[in-house]
Amino acid sequence: MYVVLEPDQGEVLLTPSELLAKLEACLGQQQDDLPYDLRSIVEIPAQAAHLMETGCELDLGNGRFIHWYAVRLEK
Repeated sequence: MYVVLEPDQGEVLLTPSELLAKLEACLGQQQDDLPYDLRSIVEIPAQAAHLMETGCELDLGNGRFIHWYAVRLEK
């Protein structure tokens, strides 16, 4: 599971597939202003997967960021 922090929202728990979908949506809206390490990756799903595996935040512009980190839930 991942804890996701977005501007003006509280903490949200997402599954890996839910986080991947959220990152794809965010990246789809900012293809003209990608982080440097994503510019060489052509497809949005591959960009999102790379970002999820190697990063923990995405600049959404205007001083807004989305942050995420992995957590382990105990039973």
